[in-house]
Amino acid sequence: QVQLVESGGGLVQPGGSLRLSCAASGFTLDYYAIGWFRQVPGKEREFVAHSGGTTYYADSAKGRFTISRDNAKSTVYLQMNSLKPEDTAVYYCAASTRFSRDYSDYIYWGQGTQVTVSS
Repeated sequence: QVQLVESGGGLVQPGGSLRLSCAASGFTLDYYAIGWFRQVPGKEREFVAHSGGTTYYADSAKGRFTISRDNAKSTVYLQMNSLKPEDTAVYYCAASTRFSRDYSDYIYWGQGTQVTVSS
């Protein structure tokens, strides 16, 4: 059974950091690219970062977020620094066979983890 499970979300003050994890099971992570997306109520799911042959970031994430992966542990991470209130969202990881910023190109999805940036 294919599963992606996110963890590491929570409440953090502006300027703080969080590290999200995405644990994959039921498929070989090496063969897939992983993307992180986020969504707030009433808005479309937004691309954040992607890890495949190379890494890509949304402009809002560049310089603050870092995506990394440990294929041996079947886990992808999103290190988020200098967090801002506008980063508040549910964060999802997803698997795709290629790079894309379009969430409809992703095959497998996790259930999401809430990140709240507030003082």
